[in-house]
Amino acid sequence: METSRARGRPRSFHDSGLGTRIRALDRAIDVLRVVAGGDGMSLTEISGAAGQPAATVYRILITLEAHKIVTFDEGSQLWQIGIEAYRIGTGFLRRTKLVEQARPVLQRIMHETGETANMAIIDQGEVVFLTQVETHEPIRAFFRPGTRGPIHASGIGKAVLAFQRPERIEALLNGHRFETFTDTTITNREKMLEALARIRARGWAVDNEERTRGMRCVAAPIFNEYGEAVAGISLSGPSVRVTPDRDEAFGRTIRAAADEITLATGGTPEKRIGGATAGFSAP
Repeated sequence: METSRARGRPRSFHDSGLGTRIRALDRAIDVLRVVAGGDGMSLTEISGAAGQPAATVYRILITLEAHKIVTFDEGSQLWQIGIEAYRIGTGFLRRTKLVEQARPVLQRIMHETGETANMAIIDQGEVVFLTQVETHEPIRAFFRPGTRGPIHASGIGKAVLAFQRPERIEALLNGHRFETFTDTTITNREKMLEALARIRARGWAVDNEERTRGMRCVAAPIFNEYGEAVAGISLSGPSVRVTPDRDEAFGRTIRAAADEITLATGGTPEKRIGGATAGFSAP
């Protein structure tokens, strides 16, 4: 016997025309779309693009800011999309190409290596985890989707950062707080740049107990159709299993898996020639 499900709208309600919509919400969504389509916009720019008065747009923006759906940079006086917009969007992730293509690859990594496989992106100088396939081992790493972490003490964070354009690296590291978590944490900009150069040369990164004592990970970036590093994957586990002598083998495995996801989503893997990344000049 089938269980009836609640309707998505009242039984007698069939009108989806303009007269039944909330106009204030329509205006707010228009503003949100404008902000999401820009790379930092002033109130005047948003008002013009949305075709709404500046006073109205400002009230919408501060309301969205209160919910962290947009953010405001005091220095530049520009509005940008916020992390809560992403969190809301995670409800759609199961239908997006990147996560959809990555899940079976992450599952394979977990079965082949016996370690947890992860995917994450960078947001405002931090790593945000999108999805994870956990190992069945009793001791394992765990990152709930939406979990944030410091970019300088993350394998994925370093892997993705290493393949950004020099000006992007400078922007992310400028003023970055290199918080110390363990005695292997990278603690300053100069050491970070040295680490990024090594990552570019070999194509994968290592988190050598830099965030949590006793836990290590090996990571590699995923690229979009423009050859830009937009996400990363990793395998992570306790240092008694993910040992330094296995880094090279794990690095090749995770790098190949990242390239597989890149190609499956229409991206272009980075090309390395003689240990250097083609078309990339280090900062």
